Amino acid sequence: MDLFSRSWTALRTAVAEISDEDFERPSGCVGWLVRDLVCHLVIDAQDVLITLVTPAETEPTVDAVTYWNLVEPPTGEDPLDALIPRLAAAYGEPRLLKFHLDDVGSAAGRAAELADPAVRVSTRDEVLTVGDYLSAYVLEWTLHHLDLIAHLPSAAEPPTETLVAARASLEKIGGTSFPASFSDKDALLIGTGRRMPTDAEKVALGDFAAKLPLVLG
Repeated sequence: MDLFSRSWTALRTAVAEISDEDFERPSGCVGWLVRDLVCHLVIDAQDVLITLVTPAETEPTVDAVTYWNLVEPPTGEDPLDALIPRLAAAYGEPRLLKFHLDDVGSAAGRAAELADPAVRVSTRDEVLTVGDYLSAYVLEWTLHHLDLIAHLPSAAEPPTETLVAARASLEKIGGTSFPASFSDKDALLIGTGRRMPTDAEKVALGDFAAKLPLVLG
């Protein structure tokens, strides 16, 4: 629960500190500008709010790790992916997009802090505890924080503790640990296909390299 708050607060703070000009820069999500990614975060925040008020009575079907599915890399043909840039452009001014994220994002953060981690909720036709749901989102927020600052070298990086937690989650999803020589940031970027490994990194990865990238859906 604490890591969710730290990762989400850090991500929203990073968005608030971005200049208007930087909203037109590419993000780490292929085909999306920074403004498109921020628009996606608004939708993510709405999803958090919806899930936290969607109780379930049945036994959990997934946990923080199995919540994520490994999928094929995006092709750009998904209707929602295509909708995001149009929605982002409709805001017109970056300050309006910032305001909406701060408004909905703050509400999602407060709802998470007030939620009982043992309560079961339903989302994506699955059931899991609030604690597992929020833990799963630490990986989401951390990866998108890296996406946000991919071409903004002066921007603040995700908190160290959330990078550590996100790496551990990705290793559980992939079923293998990344080499100890990899920083947490590099493990996340290489592991999810956001950066190609160097020849030396491929050697260090060994057989694990053939399983990459781990595309989460």
